[in-house]
Amino acid sequence: MRGSRLLGRKITSRSPKLGLLLVNMTSTSCILVLALCSSALCTNLHEGDNLSGLRRLQRELVGDEERRSSEKSELSDRSAGVSEQTCAALAGVESILHNNTHSFTFKMRTMGSLSLAWVGDGSGVLLVLTTFQVPLFMMRFGQSNLYRSEDYGTTFKDVTHLINHTFIQSEFGIAISPDHSGKVMLTGDVSEIGGFKLFRSQDFGLTFDPTDLPFEPLIQMMYNPRDCNVLLTLSITLDLWLSEDFGATWRKIHDSVCLVRWGKKSSIYFTTHYNGSCSDKGMLELKKTVDYGLSFQTIATRVYSFVLGGRFVFASIMTGTGTERMIHVSADGGEVWNMAQLPKVNHEQFYSILAANQDMIFMHVDNPGDSGVGTIYVSDDRGAVFSKSLERHLYTTTGSDTDFTAIASLRGVYMTSVLTEDHVMETVITFDQGAKWQPVRRPDNSQCDTETSTNRPNRCRLHIHATYSTTMKMNVPMLPLSQPSAVGLILAHGSVGDAESALSPDVYVSDDGGYSWLWALRGPHHYAILDSGGLLVAVEHTNSPVNQIKFSTDEGQCWHTHNFTSEPLHFSGMDSEPGSRSMNVSLWGYKNDFSRWLVITIDLRKLLTRNCTEGDYVPWVAHSTDPRGSIDGCVLGYKETFLRLRKESVCWNGREYATIRKLSRCTCTMDDYHCDFGYHRPENSSECVEQAEMKGRPLEFCLNGTTEQLQTSGYRKIPGDQCEGGFQPERKETDLRRMCTSNALYPNSLTEKSSPNTAVIVMVVIAMLLTSAVAGVWLVKKYVCGGRFLVHRYSVMREHVEAAKIEGVDDIDPHYMETGKAQYNEDSDQDLLE
Repeated sequence: MRGSRLLGRKITSRSPKLGLLLVNMTSTSCILVLALCSSALCTNLHEGDNLSGLRRLQRELVGDEERRSSEKSELSDRSAGVSEQTCAALAGVESILHNNTHSFTFKMRTMGSLSLAWVGDGSGVLLVLTTFQVPLFMMRFGQSNLYRSEDYGTTFKDVTHLINHTFIQSEFGIAISPDHSGKVMLTGDVSEIGGFKLFRSQDFGLTFDPTDLPFEPLIQMMYNPRDCNVLLTLSITLDLWLSEDFGATWRKIHDSVCLVRWGKKSSIYFTTHYNGSCSDKGMLELKKTVDYGLSFQTIATRVYSFVLGGRFVFASIMTGTGTERMIHVSADGGEVWNMAQLPKVNHEQFYSILAANQDMIFMHVDNPGDSGVGTIYVSDDRGAVFSKSLERHLYTTTGSDTDFTAIASLRGVYMTSVLTEDHVMETVITFDQGAKWQPVRRPDNSQCDTETSTNRPNRCRLHIHATYSTTMKMNVPMLPLSQPSAVGLILAHGSVGDAESALSPDVYVSDDGGYSWLWALRGPHHYAILDSGGLLVAVEHTNSPVNQIKFSTDEGQCWHTHNFTSEPLHFSGMDSEPGSRSMNVSLWGYKNDFSRWLVITIDLRKLLTRNCTEGDYVPWVAHSTDPRGSIDGCVLGYKETFLRLRKESVCWNGREYATIRKLSRCTCTMDDYHCDFGYHRPENSSECVEQAEMKGRPLEFCLNGTTEQLQTSGYRKIPGDQCEGGFQPERKETDLRRMCTSNALYPNSLTEKSSPNTAVIVMVVIAMLLTSAVAGVWLVKKYVCGGRFLVHRYSVMREHVEAAKIEGVDDIDPHYMETGKAQYNEDSDQDLLE
């Protein structure tokens, strides 16, 4: 969806001395940015990828008293895991890793920053940019140094001369192309001699070509995902600039642009303003071009914000007096717009798109009042009709925080938090795309504290910490982690017992997509999945200096340690190549002197002395809960059998490793169905019953300009479900032949295509030319009743939570039923309603 992103954002540190610039990771590169400020390190790190490992240790479970004391203990080569079983040591591990651990010291001035980026996939090239800058009256004075490694960080070479010792703007970071072709861009500030330069490399940073920019950039250069030679950017004067030769030449294609995004098939979508202010979002126009700016089409007006997701365009449109808004969705690039159909809500509530795939949407609808909870609804395969999925879903209006998490390692799995009737947070999980939810099971090797297990045994459940916990300033350095290539594997921070009392969460691992969990590591850690799940790595998250990395070769059952330095350092972060196939990991931090930063690279490939062979893999049935059952593993209409690495096999999957799976169709059962619009599943029930508020009301919705009536027995097949035969409930949609139109959105292109006046003129002319009344009636039906119109019964959106920057959230009016057609992409709610 996006070619590149602004690669750094500031995170507020709890300590006033050490500030941290964390780098958001694109799908093609991981760039981490740090800035000095003061304490041991900033506590709110969110690194997505980390290390790997292989070794086992033995240790008994300990109580809270011993646990607290162990956190303060000296660093040593002791066992890192909490498994009750005895873990065999791996011979020669320490010497192997010692010989494959390399460090490099970067000398930096106080208040400097360090950016690290992997270039390409498997190239071994690592770039490090150090930057020092101070404001000087109306100008900035700065200095940058560029370092390059082509041996996975084993050695670095100072290549600052390649950029003519130019000051590189750290806020633009190191822009890596998403196609792994080795393209790199650095934006240089030479304003003291009048202008900006773009340093371009097409050989993994081996050489750079400078280009004078005819503008001052406002945002980082954006790669076209389909052709990385084509670039987009905005200037500080809000002009839209485009290059078709990797930045060698540029041309201005539009002015007064507020927000721009690459779309499908090299199309460009952007909002413009003509009243001099992008802050007046309700008066923006949404335009697109499909020929790199040679022509433009206005597809929406009165736009508040927009976002692209998959093949869909989402726009928030201002209505009424300008204090209300509503979300429109287009499936054809903005030619026709529809609204999502949802039950009534009042004016104090809001919508939030949680996640989506090519088949369906998860939508949160806030409950009345300031309760901090709401209901999750799931859509049909057209994104038009929604039904209730989960009640009391935790989503605070004050903090805009939700724990909703999509699990990438197993299809159909999502986790989130609910607030129970007695106001206790609880993690729930679904394995069938929201058809049913259940509490997360407590690991067999974990224990509740005495007070909770005795007086409140129902609270002895595993609570998984996600975004809500990080916002509440809990000691959670990373969100739940899963990777598509590591089938069934999840790493997450969690606590057993009262979630709100867990001040120091532990690390838990699931190897079956969330059905069962293992208590793996004491205390919070930074962690990563390497070698497609064959290796897990972790570094403790603490304010004290560290010198150990922990690793596991059996999906977290046993952990081993390696002392990567004799002198502990203040750990700041770790990174590996994008994806989960790498075997090299880089850690960085500083000693007591802030001017000396170390990058330590560990090659873990040498631990795995052989390549995996056919005998190292065993069949594994996903979603298996009853191996003796005839429908065991049948989820979403089919059964998947994977070949997975044996836990006892210590071998290398390799970069070319690809998951092997066998599919078999299943017979349809009630589990293959969501409850239909107007129905829901009561707790602990598999049957769908009619919602009380919908009884006696006709089930009507608007789709593509016409009103449809739904006749249902309460079930509709889960989008993407592939079951055959078996349970087939009756369901019928009838076209009532009633138009449903809206005056909320009048883009020029749509007005010209669907103007009532135009239709009347056409009818008059036709009537004058035709002698047959029957033919005239037929033409009226064809060109008026059968035309494409915008939907009606819109829910009106209010400006609520805008000031709090709640993304993907809308307030709606109570007097309407929402209708329409929508689908959403996984990452698109990041920008909706900015």
